[in-house]
Amino acid sequence: QVQLVESGGGMVQAGGSLRLSCAASGRTLGDYAMGWFRQAPGKERGFVAAISWSGVTTDYTDSVKGRFTISRDSTKNTIYLQMNDLKPEDTAVYYCAARYGRLRRLKDYDYWGQGTQVTVSS
Repeated sequence: QVQLVESGGGMVQAGGSLRLSCAASGRTLGDYAMGWFRQAPGKERGFVAAISWSGVTTDYTDSVKGRFTISRDSTKNTIYLQMNDLKPEDTAVYYCAARYGRLRRLKDYDYWGQGTQVTVSS
């Protein structure tokens, strides 16, 4: 079993920055791709970013390209999502997830965190 705990959410004004963290426990994530998803009120949970188990390959949804950066620190069993130039439409609950094998945009990840709220005011 893998437990994922997100942190770093909060409230920020448009144009500001936040860095989300996702700490894993239970086992190391060396063979797992990691992803960030978000869910705004009344909307389905959607893909934001993902990173391969090696950290070499990343993928982003178009709306966050150039503003968000996903990274991982294998020594800390933690992944991050650096979010810059935040916009009100980025407001959502952000979830990290772990998937054995290759990274994907689909939600067929094996483990999920409980989510952290990000609110961007205009």
